[in-house]
Amino acid sequence: MEYRTFGRSDWKVSEIGFGGWQLGGTWGKVDDNNSVETLLYAFENGVNFVDTAFAYGNGHSERVIGKALNEWGSGKIYVATKITPIMDKGKSLNLDNNPSIKDSYPNWHIREIVEGSLKRLGVEQIDLIQLHLWFEDGIINQEWLETLNELKKEGKINKIGVSLADIRPNQGLELAKKGLVDSIQVLFNMFEQEPVDSLFPESYKTGTAIITRVPLDSGALTGTWAENTITQWAENDKRRLMYRGNRFKETLERVEKLKSLCKPFYPTLAEAALRYSLYPKEVAVVIPGMRNKREVELNLAISDGNNFNNELAEILRPYRWKHEFYN
Repeated sequence: MEYRTFGRSDWKVSEIGFGGWQLGGTWGKVDDNNSVETLLYAFENGVNFVDTAFAYGNGHSERVIGKALNEWGSGKIYVATKITPIMDKGKSLNLDNNPSIKDSYPNWHIREIVEGSLKRLGVEQIDLIQLHLWFEDGIINQEWLETLNELKKEGKINKIGVSLADIRPNQGLELAKKGLVDSIQVLFNMFEQEPVDSLFPESYKTGTAIITRVPLDSGALTGTWAENTITQWAENDKRRLMYRGNRFKETLERVEKLKSLCKPFYPTLAEAALRYSLYPKEVAVVIPGMRNKREVELNLAISDGNNFNNELAEILRPYRWKHEFYN
């Protein structure tokens, strides 16, 4: 396992972290005992960074991770979780409507989520707390930051971060330029390449750590999908909604093209995609989801110190695809 410095901190984090969304049960049926075993197997093999959120199964992912942490006693695991914005039915969280950060993250709500996360995770301090959605007026209206700094002084959190909405990396540019937070989490993969243009360079200047998510584009970039794959997902599987209509067919066509481009360089598209997610020097950690020990092994195998092929990186530039399937 290779380790990278987490922004301007002294943390050395595994470049492959553990994304915990799937542990909450949103992506199909999960077995909690298997999830704990998978987490412990990842920890045993050098993973020391795990990312979760209250929103992942209303705290279920946090509770599962808490069980694994309770059984683990062999070294530091950095735990990152997130504060979901308050869901006020009278006001839209649609970013195009410029929602207010003050309304979305009031003091009492931030404290309530943090206290709940501490209990669910079974820890005395959260290593990294992140806002699960960023509203750009937070640059000016900084009550959210004042509250988090208070919690920091109280010893309940260590570092502060922000998770940007999908396909909106430039939303975090001012945040990166000012260095207001310790980390920024953003979607980045072979399709969603935009963060390399401005967000990554600006974050690097201020020592803001970059966490990249969805390296395999919710499974599409594993290269294992076939025409009938969508029919094999349970009705309540989030992917059935995401890839409705013509979305699945279009995605599959684009994936086949990427397969052909990557074949001369890497044995599988999944390996190429994971290596690609780590190639920018600004990236501190990537957080793929892992359901079992085999997936842990496949993900960790690419952390071998070998950089992504520069020629292929240039070849892939024209194949950007800005898409949002979580709506």
